[in-house]
Amino acid sequence: MNYLIISGNPKKSGLCQSITDEVIRGAREGGAEPTLLTVDRLERCHVCGDGWGTCREKHRCAFGADGFDEAQALVKKADQLCFITPVYWGEMAEGIKCFFDRLRRCEFAMFADRKDPPPALQGKQVLLIASPGGSGNGALTCLEQMDRFCRHTGAVIFDYIGVNRWNNDYKKNAAYAAARAMAEGRKTGEKI
Repeated sequence: MNYLIISGNPKKSGLCQSITDEVIRGAREGGAEPTLLTVDRLERCHVCGDGWGTCREKHRCAFGADGFDEAQALVKKADQLCFITPVYWGEMAEGIKCFFDRLRRCEFAMFADRKDPPPALQGKQVLLIASPGGSGNGALTCLEQMDRFCRHTGAVIFDYIGVNRWNNDYKKNAAYAAARAMAEGRKTGEKI
């Protein structure tokens, strides 16, 4: 099973990275092959033409050569995903927000009945993790942003986890356990 972790974290250490490490460990120990995709350096959407460029008709970005094409291919290949981001001003980090803006245009669930190509996220389980620093506030509004993205693209939310410096001792365990449960095959809404 291919488990893709999409991170908006621009740092290589710190709280958000420590949670990412736990997700990787959980997915691996659950039997999946985890891949980490860090999207903090991709460009923002150029809003081509009259507001829609190749994304609407061809389901790909006209500026995908910046690394977006490869990132979109990883999303398509993934069986399950985790979206993890630090929280800035109550929102996702700018890098993951920009990536989601571009991907949403290419993969909007309104086109879910299309067959060629099939939507990349339709029906796939996603674990959502928000990691606010500083005050520890903003996790809920950030998770809400990620929730909205999932609903627009047809992804199925497995769980929501907000991690800050006061709860990370037990939320790291929750992130690990959620990734492992997903990798082991647990489905959203399944009773245990």
